[in-house]
Amino acid sequence: MQRPPHFLIKHISRLSLFALVTMMACAPSPSQAEMPKDPLDSTMWEDLSKRFFGTAPIVFDDKVRVVVPSLVENQAQVPVTADARALRDVKKLIVFADLNPITHVLTLSPRKAKPYISFRMKVEQATPVRAAALTGDGVWHVGGVFLDAAGGGCSAPAMARKMADWSETVGQTQAKLWRELDGSARVRLKVRHPMDTGLATDNTPAYFIETLKVRGSEGKALADIEMFEPVSEDPTLTLMLRLPASTINVELEARDNNGGLFQSSVPAPWRQSQAQ
Repeated sequence: MQRPPHFLIKHISRLSLFALVTMMACAPSPSQAEMPKDPLDSTMWEDLSKRFFGTAPIVFDDKVRVVVPSLVENQAQVPVTADARALRDVKKLIVFADLNPITHVLTLSPRKAKPYISFRMKVEQATPVRAAALTGDGVWHVGGVFLDAAGGGCSAPAMARKMADWSETVGQTQAKLWRELDGSARVRLKVRHPMDTGLATDNTPAYFIETLKVRGSEGKALADIEMFEPVSEDPTLTLMLRLPASTINVELEARDNNGGLFQSSVPAPWRQSQAQ
């Protein structure tokens, strides 16, 4: 068989190289893998997943549970529980509502706490409510439910605004600790704050708690919470903390978007009983 001319061999080689480079460029990379189908079939899922997770891998996982009431009586105070305790090595737990005008509700960084949070939120209409847990391997585990509710929770003015002395109570905190059977501690706290969304018809600007830090008596970080406007007025939260028996109290520090700083201390009741 006659060998093709030298220039033709070079031309074919260039074409092969071009084809190989083109195929590699068009092939999906691991970060561009096909997005998993949304079990809640939300029109917002694709955009929200890109916003919250970027190109990180995502799995829908029954180990991430979201609990909401079947009947919503008050759209400005909807109880929500996000629970990822069935997963190991959770670095972050975020909660968001697809169809709320402000979708991001809160983010929990469970430093020395379990990946669990219970709270109340505002909803503007029926919407999927989701929790997503980021594990140490870089994977986001997503769970969620559809919340059937009437509208108006995000655009309703805060009840505190009707009281003449409401500003005098902002930041006042009530909290209590309980020791659980597994040795962890459950803390329930309530911070007085209007948590204005900025969407109310009275044109009140957004005014809400942005961060809540939970620290042990030794100053060690137990949990950090980033909050957004959809968290309900007078935020009431429940966390599960990993506290050593030597803990004397738990320190709370909240800061709002106007620079207000609110600090309080929660005594450990088991320490008091030992002292007696």
